[in-house]
Amino acid sequence: MKKRLAFRKLGRQPAHKWAMLRNMVTSLIKHERIVTTLPKAKELRKLADKMVGLGKSGSLHSRRQAGAVIRERPVLTKLFEILGPRYEEREGGYTRVLKLSRPREGDNADLAVIEYVDRPGEVRAARPPRARRERLLATTTHGGAALREALEGVGIASATTSVEQGGGGGDGDGAVLVSTEADLDAAEEIGAEEADALTKDK
Repeated sequence: MKKRLAFRKLGRQPAHKWAMLRNMVTSLIKHERIVTTLPKAKELRKLADKMVGLGKSGSLHSRRQAGAVIRERPVLTKLFEILGPRYEEREGGYTRVLKLSRPREGDNADLAVIEYVDRPGEVRAARPPRARRERLLATTTHGGAALREALEGVGIASATTSVEQGGGGGDGDGAVLVSTEADLDAAEEIGAEEADALTKDK
């Protein structure tokens, strides 16, 4: 009985499996969304998240490490110039794996979509990074307090407010967490001045 397996063999020899994963992570960074089988997507997720971590580092050593995996130079440039800055505030969870309802024709294998979050045109927005939520909903400044009151007026509350109300992070008392990029973009559009106007109208 095999125990403590750290990875999936995927029915291939190690050299073949590694070559396949290198091709897949190169395509994923290039297109930011690919369709593959479910076991391959789960195995690819580890490597894809590691590549983003190297892209966020931005050092010469990280670039050489990523260059040993990624096969195309333009894709390597995209990793360090686009994906790295995009996930600067996110501490993890750069990819999303969604299982498709229909299996593959022929062998009936389970298919899945693996994609990078926060990409333009994604169907379902990811939960924003905690650093960005705290920055937008900070209560230390007058503008932040006004923005918080304006958001609460339209039914959007922060985690601190929901805990104080006993909502447990948005599970009760009608408190709702700001959980999508659209909510945060709307909050940014409101601005401190408009938030003051909304609070004065109340």
